[in-house]
Amino acid sequence: MPEGKIIKALSGFYYVLDDGDIIQCRGRGVFRKNKITPLVGDEVVYQAENDQEGYILEVKERKNELVRPPIANVDQAILVFSAVEPDFSTALLDRFLVLVEFNHIRPIICITKMDLTTGEQKEKIYSYAEDYRKAGYEVLLTSSETEEGIMELLPLLEGEISVFAGQSGVGKSSLLNTLRPDLELKTDDISTHLGRGKHTTRHVELIPVGDGHVADTPGFSSLEFMEIEAEDLNYCFPDIEVLSEQCKFRGCLHMKEPKCAVKEAVETGSLPQYRYEHYTSFLEEIKDRKPRY
Repeated sequence: MPEGKIIKALSGFYYVLDDGDIIQCRGRGVFRKNKITPLVGDEVVYQAENDQEGYILEVKERKNELVRPPIANVDQAILVFSAVEPDFSTALLDRFLVLVEFNHIRPIICITKMDLTTGEQKEKIYSYAEDYRKAGYEVLLTSSETEEGIMELLPLLEGEISVFAGQSGVGKSSLLNTLRPDLELKTDDISTHLGRGKHTTRHVELIPVGDGHVADTPGFSSLEFMEIEAEDLNYCFPDIEVLSEQCKFRGCLHMKEPKCAVKEAVETGSLPQYRYEHYTSFLEEIKDRKPRY
C-alpha cells in the first residue's frame, strides 16, 4: 500500500503528499468510531484509484502532536523574537523553550530586527545569544530588511517540519516572505494575543520552504504549563539538566536542597541568574496550579 504525509486538512479532506504527487483523501469511517483524527504532518497509509478519490487506511504512530496548531510530527520550532520593538524578553523566550522541549520539539531561536539595534542594545543581544548557545541552543541573529542571517535559516529547514512561533510584531511574516517572496504574507495579519493570526482560514497547511515544510499557522494558543509536572521541568532546561547530574540528591529540584550543583553554578556565574530565576518561577507556577479533575 502507498504511504505519504498529510500536508493539508480542509473540509473533511486530507491532502497526502507522496513522492511529489498530492492525493485528495478522506478518512475511513472507523476513524471516527475509534476517535482517531488524522492531522497535518501525519504519516499515513492510503489507497487511491486516482488523485481525487483516495482513502486513508492507517495513521502511523506520532512522535508528538500539538493542539494549536493541530499538527503532528513537528521536528522543530523556530522561536522568533525581536531584538527591539517589542523588546527582547528572556522570560517569554524561556517559557516558549520549556513548552517546546516538553513536546520533544527541537527549538531554534531566531532574533529579528537586528538592524534596529543601537550599540548598547546590540551588545546586550549578543550577550544573550551567547548564553543560549552555551545552554545548547541554535541562535540566529537576523534582519528581514538587510537579510542578515536569514539564509542561515534555510538549510536548517531542510527535510524538517517546522512551526514558527513568537509574540505579535516580531516579524514572523517578514521572515517567511524573505525566505519565500512568492508567499506575499501580510505583515500585519497577526493579532496581539499570543501571535494568533487575524486571518479567518481554519485549515492548517504545510507549505514548502526550501527543502522543508513550514506550518503556515501561528504557534501555541496557550503558554501555560498545564501538562508539565514539577519533576519534568528540569529536563526542559538543558543547561540545568546537565548540571543536575552533579547534585548530591537525585531528583533535586534546585530550591532548598543542600549541595545543589545548579545553585552553585548560579553563584559562580556559569549559569545565568535569569535562567535560574525563570526556572524557580515556573516551578512555583506548576506547584501552585490547581489540580484538574
